[in-house]
This record gives sequence, structure tokens and C-alpha cells, in this order.
Amino acid sequence: MFKNMRKRWRAGLVAITALGLGLGAVVYTQGANAATWPTATGTVKLTATKSVSGTLDGGLKRYYGSGALGTDDQDEGQDPLFELADGATLKNVIIGSPAADGVHCLGSCTLTNVWWENVGEDAATFKGGSSATYTVSGGGAQGADDKVFQHNGGGTLTVKNFVVDDFGKLYRSCGNCSTQYKRKVVLSGITATYPGSSLVGINSNYGDTATFSNITIVDDTSKKMAVCVTYKGNNTGAEPTKLATYKGSTGGDGTYCKFTTANVTYK
Repeated sequence: MFKNMRKRWRAGLVAITALGLGLGAVVYTQGANAATWPTATGTVKLTATKSVSGTLDGGLKRYYGSGALGTDDQDEGQDPLFELADGATLKNVIIGSPAADGVHCLGSCTLTNVWWENVGEDAATFKGGSSATYTVSGGGAQGADDKVFQHNGGGTLTVKNFVVDDFGKLYRSCGNCSTQYKRKVVLSGITATYPGSSLVGINSNYGDTATFSNITIVDDTSKKMAVCVTYKGNNTGAEPTKLATYKGSTGGDGTYCKFTTANVTYK
């Protein structure tokens, strides 16, 4: 209940700001260390999922859900605002509120300069096969009660030059999907502002790996945020078991969570 109240508060603040200063004039940011977010050039209301093949350049317009897509809760099974075909690219898009289930990639995909003002269920979900490659380059996300990036399929996700603020997990390899894979995630040039629970959660029993470089954690004076958490995943739908937690002050294990203390800076 309190999470949904917090999300409605954030959504209301975005709407009030837009009305008071003109559509797209200001994008909500959290805290003094939040990124400078782009100014929206217009707004687009989506009442049904928009399918993308090839490249969609949104011109930094703000897209938001309405009707069946007009929710901002954490209910599983919501439809996305955008569904990307294998090989598709989505770029220069601001995803506003309500955001529903963000972006779904059905195969390999590229997300360039995509900004989530207020994450709905998840910001993006990656569903390709074992050889799929996904790239998130630039952009940022905030207001994720749980996950930002959900990796349900196989393959490798690379996230670079990305900012995240006020979130649960930046990335989670699915812990209990009916079909499981060995998944890889590579994070480089990430700036994460506390509060946040963890950057990455992976299933070491399936051979998942997470590789980190140039990670900056902001406003976490007690160093509570985990960089990498390993789990024992399953394909039965049961809650996965947490195995080990690695922070910036400890470094990783070198096998599944690949980073040293030199890869993480606190500010």
C-alpha cells in the first residue's frame, strides 16, 4: 500500500509540474545528485502497445499510458508501452507516467537515450533467446519500487552510461521463470543514487555473470546498497533463495560477480 502511495505521489508531482510550467518544461528529478533530465518536446498518449520494428526515434517526446495502459502499480502481466521486434531500436524517448510495463524486447534490441520518469512494473523486460544481445546506452530511470531491468530470456545485456535514482534493483535475472537460461549482464558508467537496494541480482546456480566497471554510488554514506547479489534460481515459480551479497567496499567473488573495490566510487 505504501509503495503505491509513494508512486501516486511521484506521478502527481510530474503532472502538477507539467501543468504549472507547460508541458515538457520540467521533468521531475529526485535529490540534489539526480541527473539533468532532458526537456520533453511534446507528449504522446498510448492507449495500446506500440509495436516497433527497425528504428523509432521519439524526438524526446514524452510517451505515457492511458486506458488499459494507464496503471502505475506493480501488478505482474501488464502490457508494455512499447514492444520491440528482434533487432529493433528505440531512441530519444521519455517514458512518462503512467508507464505500465515500459518496454518489452522480444529479441535483440537497442535502447538509446531512453528516460523513465517514473517506472511502472518494470522499465524494460528482455525476452530474447540464448544468443540475444541487448544494449541500453545513455538515459536513466527513477521511481522503481522494484526492478528497473528484468531479464527473462537469455543472452547478454549491456548497460552503459546510465543513471538510476530511487529504485529497488537496477537489474534482475529472472529467479523463477519456467524456462531458465545462463544470462550475462555488463554494467559500465553507471551512476546510482541512494535509496536503492542492489544494482544486480543474478542466479549463480545457472551460471549467470555480472561484470562491472566505472560504477558511481551517490548519497549512500553507510554503504548499504549492494552491488551484486547471487541467488539460487528455479523454474518452479518458487521464491529464489539469496546466497551471497557483495558491496562496493568488499568487491565481488570474481566468478559470478566480477568487480573489485577499484571499480566502485562513492560520492
